[in-house]
Amino acid sequence: MVVLGAGGFIGGAVARKLAGSGTPVVGLGRKQLDLLDADAAARLADLLHPDDTLVVISARAPCKTTAMMRDNVVMMAAVCEALARQPVAHAIYLSSDAVYADGPLPLTESSPAAPTSLHGAMHLAREQMLLAAAGATPLAVLRPTLVYGAGDPHNGYGPNRFRRQANRGEPIVLFGEGEERRDHVDVDDIAEIVLLVAEHRSAGTLNVATGSVASFRELAQKAVALSRRDVAIEGSPRNGPMPHNGYRPFDPAATYGAFPGFRYTGLDAGLRRAQEQEFG
Repeated sequence: MVVLGAGGFIGGAVARKLAGSGTPVVGLGRKQLDLLDADAAARLADLLHPDDTLVVISARAPCKTTAMMRDNVVMMAAVCEALARQPVAHAIYLSSDAVYADGPLPLTESSPAAPTSLHGAMHLAREQMLLAAAGATPLAVLRPTLVYGAGDPHNGYGPNRFRRQANRGEPIVLFGEGEERRDHVDVDDIAEIVLLVAEHRSAGTLNVATGSVASFRELAQKAVALSRRDVAIEGSPRNGPMPHNGYRPFDPAATYGAFPGFRYTGLDAGLRRAQEQEFG
């Protein structure tokens, strides 16, 4: 198996999970293969074999500018050209739930894809590029929701940042009162699903989300409890509307239908594991 993006937070977890299962893995980060290089497609094609599974996780994310959008499209164009030169047996793309429109019902794999951000538009464009390039090759598109776990370098708003702030004894400042409710998925669960998809050579779209939501205030409270420090949780004025109207749930039935033996890690257990891995 070849994992593009193995040097990153999610890609590293995927590469470790695959290797731990006994699967031969070629993990490629930017140091090994920069997909923005002019010769990236040729170099990647030379590394691929007809019986490989190619896992595409490399991205400049979160995509916030038109320059980042352009780079992400160029990166996927290199992957598509490499597949034209050397087809593989199976491909997996790690996309994002940002491709979906907001709606009143829990999101499923059949929910409309109508992104309202550059990040979502980038992933949807890359999905379509890879789908066109894959041809007859089975392609699985995984759309995870917000991801947490130890070792996240992005330190974005949410449980990873909250844990670090709490462990440093710093106050946690919420957007508004932290009332919006979102689903969060453990990075190790994403890695496990990639392994299952690879083992079954599954094709199609699958959301990677637990089906449970928690408010950001609840997440902050859990982070403080794990740190065992006296840390203040403060609200702050919002600069814009509440993302996703304050509520973005998922229906995980497709995951359990495809992989009946799999169960998502509960939020408390996942946060506790991340705390232990990062802070002991």
